[in-house]
This record gives sequence, structure tokens and C-alpha cells, in this order.
Amino acid sequence: MKLHELAHARSGDKGSTADISVIAYHPAHYPHLRTHLTPDRIRAHFPDLPPGPIDRYEIPSLHALKFVLHGVLDGGVTRSLRLDAHGKSLAACLLEMDVPAPFPALFSKD
Repeated sequence: MKLHELAHARSGDKGSTADISVIAYHPAHYPHLRTHLTPDRIRAHFPDLPPGPIDRYEIPSLHALKFVLHGVLDGGVTRSLRLDAHGKSLAACLLEMDVPAPFPALFSKD
């Protein structure tokens, strides 16, 4: 299944660093996301981004994970000629990631 069936996401930037927050629609999906969304999986999903460390922060009170991708924005919005210098499209791209389906009882967004 696609990640967007379990969560929504937002992305932002600061200089060359992009961040993507993934928020579970349902609190029951948060442990499933914690298991399957790792920095290695994020790196594998974006093979064309410049290499750099990816940090993951867990925010259980919001049922969210925040990924900080260092050095992926080619200097940032004032220096980069990238089409998406802010990295705003990264969240939408990440939501197309394939993830294993959780137990059937956890499919509902309600």
C-alpha cells in the first residue's frame, strides 16, 4: 500500500537542509510507521538526492515522525537553481512510498 493511505506529510527547508514530517491519520498507525519509516528507507526512496545524513525524530504525542535530510537542497533557496529549492515537493514524493499494510483492523482513517 502507499504511505498516503496511512498518513499525510509536510515538508520545509532551512538552507541546504530539508525536513519532512509524516503524521499518521490514526494513532493506531503510528507504531506501524515507526517500524517501516527508517532513515535508510527514506534514503532509498530518494536515490537522486545528494548523499547526506538523515535524522529521524519521533513525536509520539502527535503520532508523527520528522526526518531531517542534511545537504539535499544544493545550498538552499537563495543559492540553488533547483526547480524545488524549498524541497516542498519532497513530502508529496514520500507519500508515494510503498509500505507494508498494517493489520486489516487498522485500515480505517477514523
